[in-house]
Order: sequence, then structure tokens, then C-alpha cells
Amino acid sequence: MNADKLLDAKGLACPMPIVKTKKAIDELEPGQILEVQATDKGAKSDLSAWANSSGHELVDHQEEDGVYKFFIKKG
Repeated sequence: MNADKLLDAKGLACPMPIVKTKKAIDELEPGQILEVQATDKGAKSDLSAWANSSGHELVDHQEEDGVYKFFIKKG
């Protein structure tokens, strides 16, 4: 999946991936996609819940070699 912006949150523990995701998505236009890469296992549930509660859409997520990739469409 193609993303308009990439956020590298690898090595960060909760809540930093969420904090950085919020800042990064604020820089996008509605409909654009942010790819977040994280290594914190808690990021899976945290980012999904955050996207839902903040009006964005988690369109895809993958796990590859211990790195979680989330694709969030700005609402």
C-alpha cells in the first residue's frame, strides 16, 4: 500500500507512537494515508482505538520481522 507520509516509531514505547502519530497526521490533508512503523506490541490495539476515536480509519496493518506497519487514512 502506498502512503503519503512515513512515520518511524520503532523502538518507542507507549504512548509515544500515538503522540507522534497525532502530530504526523495533523500535517496531512483529509484522505491522505500515513504509514506508521512501530515495534511496540501495544501499538496494535492503541493505534486502532486512537484512529477510531479521532475520526480516522485504520485501512491496513501488517507485521513483518517484528515491525508492525499501520496505514491510517486521515478523516
